[in-house]
Amino acid sequence: MDSADTTQTAEAAGVVEVVEYTDPLCPWAWGSEPVFRGLRAALAGRVRWRRAYCVLFDDDDDPPPDPAAETAWYARYIEDVVAHTGAPRARRLSRVAASSWPSSLAAKAAERQGGEVAEWVVRRLRESVFVLGEPADTVALALSAVRGVPGLDHERLASDVASTTVREAVLADRAEARRPVAEVLSVRGGSPHPGAAKETAEGGYRYALPTLLVRSPAGLRVVPGWRPYEEYAAAFEELSPGLLTVPARPAPSEALARYRSLTGPEAAVLSDGPWPPRDAVRVETGNGPLWLHPDEAAVHPARDLGTPATP
Repeated sequence: MDSADTTQTAEAAGVVEVVEYTDPLCPWAWGSEPVFRGLRAALAGRVRWRRAYCVLFDDDDDPPPDPAAETAWYARYIEDVVAHTGAPRARRLSRVAASSWPSSLAAKAAERQGGEVAEWVVRRLRESVFVLGEPADTVALALSAVRGVPGLDHERLASDVASTTVREAVLADRAEARRPVAEVLSVRGGSPHPGAAKETAEGGYRYALPTLLVRSPAGLRVVPGWRPYEEYAAAFEELSPGLLTVPARPAPSEALARYRSLTGPEAAVLSDGPWPPRDAVRVETGNGPLWLHPDEAAVHPARDLGTPATP
């Protein structure tokens, strides 16, 4: 069943569908995680949320004539993005990602092993570039980045990543992301990343990343770019009043156990109480820490960089 058929089925059933157009290696998507994690908690069990992978760095992109200069430019670009979002960035970026395909395939393949596993896999793939500075831009690196994710069948993931079925699913995502709704062709607003659709090398347009599209029998709303929580909440309220709840925020130790990995901005949104928890493991980045649950720190690629929180 393709994405259009799935959407029609969801509408016919009266289901609110949320489509997150994203890429595991996109800095604006990384910076939007506090809001998106908060939204998913507030909507848990009441919507159908799926990710569509845009493939930000495509296999047929021309290689840079000067890789070192390109990497320096992109590192400065990431610094500018995280100045707005507050998300961590790697102390040193080794290179600009050669391709988004490996991480997108791994993320899509992980969905076959359940939603929670898929969430943790996407998180590790994002952290490969924005915490470690080593983008998961080959299949080997993508598989290495997610090793030790709880509940993940690593051998099955490797097999699925290489399968025609998963590749066709990402191809469908890529094509869907290049059919943006008219509302995003011209977008204005005060956001540093308002999210107007981007022109593609093929002469068309694709969604800016991230873009959230909300569809229900009552209509459609689209929230593109980097936006505050309130703009997403307004879109849900217009389509389905009362759908978005205000979930109780757990204690810091419980939040870290649930999410396994939290940035400072995420901790402020997703937990309630003095931060960090006593057993949190602090990983230094280029602009503030990432916090890992000790079980995550034991298997995370950043484990050699982490130190226990100060009691």
